[in-house]
Amino acid sequence: MAFFLITEDSLQPAAAIIPLGGLTPFREVEAAQLYRAGLAPRVVIVGDAPSDESEALEKLGIKAYQRWELSRAVLIQQGVPASAIIIASGKAGGTLEELQAAYSAMTTKDAVVILVTSKYHTRRTRLTWRYVSAGRSQPIVRAASGDPFDPNQWWHKRSSVLSIVHEYLGLVYYYVRFAVAP
Repeated sequence: MAFFLITEDSLQPAAAIIPLGGLTPFREVEAAQLYRAGLAPRVVIVGDAPSDESEALEKLGIKAYQRWELSRAVLIQQGVPASAIIIASGKAGGTLEELQAAYSAMTTKDAVVILVTSKYHTRRTRLTWRYVSAGRSQPIVRAASGDPFDPNQWWHKRSSVLSIVHEYLGLVYYYVRFAVAP
């Protein structure tokens, strides 16, 4: 079940690298490695929608760091200059909103992009990008090499089981809602 969800493309130069939010720092570390390898001149990250937890912390007077702030800090620590990091406007509550905001931040809409995500999230990421860009932009989907997800042993960890179930439900939702082909 896990291997169906995992897909990866050959690398080539691109207009931007987009590490999707979540699983920090693994996705950002991979994006920084690709940046340092000269595969793209920019890294695009998207802000996250306010959560109930962050709003409650704010009411208590406690600074809740946003996911994009952590992503940016990891990217800079890993050698990506701040000037190469684009923070897309918009707040993402999920993959669809995040990729819509990232696509809107692209100056060239038909550009090749490298999308960095978790192993189990690669198939849906590709599908979502193709939907968001209406097929105009070619995605290169890459799994973060440090991602701890093990497709051979996924049923041994509760978090991995939940990730697999979430991905399959997400795929069904996309196939039904957007009438996209697998």
